[in-house]
Amino acid sequence: MKLVIVVVILLGTVAGAVSYGRRTRKGHTFSDWAVGGRSLGALIFWFMNAGEVYTTFAVLGISGYAWALGAPAYLAFCSVSMSYAIGYWLMPKIWRAGRTRQLVTQADFFAARYDATWLGVLTGVIGIASLIVYVQIQLVSLGLIVQLTLDDLISIQAATLIAGLLMIAFVFVAGIRSAAFAAGVKDVLMIVVVVLLSATVAGKVGAASMLDIFHMAEVQHPGIGRFPGLDPSSPTTAIWLMTSSINIALGNWVFPHLFQMSYTAQSATAIRRNAIWQPLYSLAYFFIVLLGFAALLAGTHPPGNNLNAALLQFISERYSAPVVGLVAGTGFLLALAPGALLLLTAGSIFSRNVVAPFLPGLKDRTSLLISRGSLIVFAAIAVWLSISQKGSLVKILLDAYSAIGMLAPAVFLGFLWKRTTAIGVLAGLVAGFVALLAPFAAHYWAALAPQCEPGLIAMAINAATVVLVSLATPRPTPHAVSLGVAAEALAASK
Repeated sequence: MKLVIVVVILLGTVAGAVSYGRRTRKGHTFSDWAVGGRSLGALIFWFMNAGEVYTTFAVLGISGYAWALGAPAYLAFCSVSMSYAIGYWLMPKIWRAGRTRQLVTQADFFAARYDATWLGVLTGVIGIASLIVYVQIQLVSLGLIVQLTLDDLISIQAATLIAGLLMIAFVFVAGIRSAAFAAGVKDVLMIVVVVLLSATVAGKVGAASMLDIFHMAEVQHPGIGRFPGLDPSSPTTAIWLMTSSINIALGNWVFPHLFQMSYTAQSATAIRRNAIWQPLYSLAYFFIVLLGFAALLAGTHPPGNNLNAALLQFISERYSAPVVGLVAGTGFLLALAPGALLLLTAGSIFSRNVVAPFLPGLKDRTSLLISRGSLIVFAAIAVWLSISQKGSLVKILLDAYSAIGMLAPAVFLGFLWKRTTAIGVLAGLVAGFVALLAPFAAHYWAALAPQCEPGLIAMAINAATVVLVSLATPRPTPHAVSLGVAAEALAASK
């Protein structure tokens, strides 16, 4: 029963996505595959943008954090709302820059704004590395869902490998428009699942109501609703919450796939409307945290005490096969839709910004083939990381945001300060990554600021270095600086 429901959901969504993609695309060019012809309207852009709110991280990661730690799961509420506040200002600027210079990838922006092809290559490699870590989140979750669907008949390693193959297959038949359609189906199913589970979960754990679950959790586990949560020795204090939320909010739209997604919009108005209303999506985290608390009250013990599997284990133990199948099928889409966008973006950057600078005159068709071939390699690396590394989805996410956050100062200053130079950006990247990844860094920041998110500290060092070095180096060329000026002129015409 579970398998039948999952197959129906997957095949139905993929068929609809492919049909929609073929019907609405303008051609077979690299640009159409990567940025949808820059013509996504408000509705389809809504679902694509919202795909970053409803992912496997949102459901399995946050519920698992609530099950294991309690209050630290509130991170989701803060980070999503703050991200869209910044996105309201930043995303239209990215869109305008893309229209002005016909940019396709994030690395295109760096190369154009700083008039430095080499910087496009460097930031492209950094972006691809960050995307692979983000794909890891989807594969870890998808592997768990595959195991649930097959009743644990296969190992987690085999399940993760199957998950990787499914993601690659989905990307090859998708493209940006098809991925957006799948994201819409996924969001609708997610709402159905959340409402269904939340409406019935109280009876599964002997509570009088949904709110009674929180009361029971506090009675049985004192301090679960306050920071630092269930573990008094955990560094997840209120300061951790604030610094981690700020780090996520500043880095969110700097992720290459979201940067590239901004290019796909039909207008800046569509972007702003989304940014105004989509923080409402974060309210769904209340129910996801609720389910994590319910799993704790039910005495759920996932295999290996894996907090990422807590919700799935709870549902498989307390709900009927049709409900489990619906959850599993929705879970597949929660991983495949954003995973497709991540791999598609990584492949686009590789062919356009890493390979093309060394192969002048690369034809559009060849570039498309290289892009599709490279994403197989990136997916394989993500599978290897998923199998070889352990950790909560929240921890993996914070690591990904810390890495991509190193590009944030160059993006923000690129729009705000004409004096920012390519050499300044390079110096900032070096200083930031040393502060983030040097062997001594983790122990040093843990001792100096034990409750602060290290990624935010490294980002601040990066930004200060960019400013100081930019002041000490020659001004950028008028052509490079004109990217922001031309973008503002385009905004006025719209």
